Amino acid sequence: MHYDVIVIGAGSMGMAAGYFLAKSGKRILLLDSFNPPHDKGSHHGDTRIIRHAYGEGGEYVPLALKAQELWNDLEKLTGKQLFIRTGVLNVGYEKTDFIENIISSAKTHSLPLEILDSSEVNKRWPGINLPDNYIGCFEPTSGMLKCGECIGAYRELAEQHGATILTNSKVKELVVDNDRVTVKTEDQTFTAGALVVSAGAWSRNLLSTLNLNLPLNPVRKTFAWFNASEDLYNYKQFPAFAFETSQGQYYGFPSIDGAGLKVGRHDGGETINPDEAMREFSELEEDATDLRQFLHSYMPSTQQLKYGKACMYTLTPDEDFIIDLHPTYSNVAIASGFSGHGFKFSSVIGQILSELIILGKTEKNITLFSIDRFT
Repeated sequence: MHYDVIVIGAGSMGMAAGYFLAKSGKRILLLDSFNPPHDKGSHHGDTRIIRHAYGEGGEYVPLALKAQELWNDLEKLTGKQLFIRTGVLNVGYEKTDFIENIISSAKTHSLPLEILDSSEVNKRWPGINLPDNYIGCFEPTSGMLKCGECIGAYRELAEQHGATILTNSKVKELVVDNDRVTVKTEDQTFTAGALVVSAGAWSRNLLSTLNLNLPLNPVRKTFAWFNASEDLYNYKQFPAFAFETSQGQYYGFPSIDGAGLKVGRHDGGETINPDEAMREFSELEEDATDLRQFLHSYMPSTQQLKYGKACMYTLTPDEDFIIDLHPTYSNVAIASGFSGHGFKFSSVIGQILSELIILGKTEKNITLFSIDRFT
């Protein structure tokens, strides 16, 4: 029952970390309260956007590009299509931080980016109706990731490299010193030399047992699919998108094989306790009306709701990630607070976590994600 490394939380980041650690020859145990990929956390819903020119800040761009490279590698290793190159259309007022960061980061890193006025956007994609004072920034090389299949692919490879994955195994007790980790579930006890904590909305409580109190706020989020004209919104013609509007921040995906147009709101959300049952989609009236309002304003030919789902974001106060070693225990790596924009990076974050555990450092720039800003 002794391992080189235990990973608590085998979702987006944890499963990737488990693969890279197992590939390096380490004896790995991954523990998860559920059976990933699952619909109890932040990684379900079929698709996630991967953007390269990054509105949240230029520091993310090298990681996004490395993540894309690793997703491409994962496709080759598994023979599965995980990435769909639809392009991504970013929309907003020209003089916002979001749009200016996209344009400046594209210039800095020589990324392909088309800057379009509203009439050009409306003409190219007739399913969109932008007001005159908006612009579009189109990234032709970006697109969508099949999130559940990405996690499943890393799970398959991790097991091929000898990793043990225990599902439906919630951690009840955690004890750490500088050379040994003890993890107890309901009926088993495991030890290891090192630990990765990547437990999403449950990370705050786990880390508090290691004298680390981080401002991680789990919130309920919703997204939904709407009936849509395949002539206008199918994935071979219509891009994934991110809109920063005066009413809020929205994102979405084209229809894949008739599934419908998928739309969600990025900002807002109610604080929740991840250990309590989360209200399903449509239990709050605004779940559907908010998305319909967005569609009425910007994609008015799409209105009829098909179905929706609820998930969780785990927010940090600045909405930047936490990726770091524990300030006291150098054998504990932490990945949390992905604030609703982390999945695209999970391939490279898994690699970073493996480097932090094996080498005690990474060559990738993760200064922005330091724990020090909260402690």
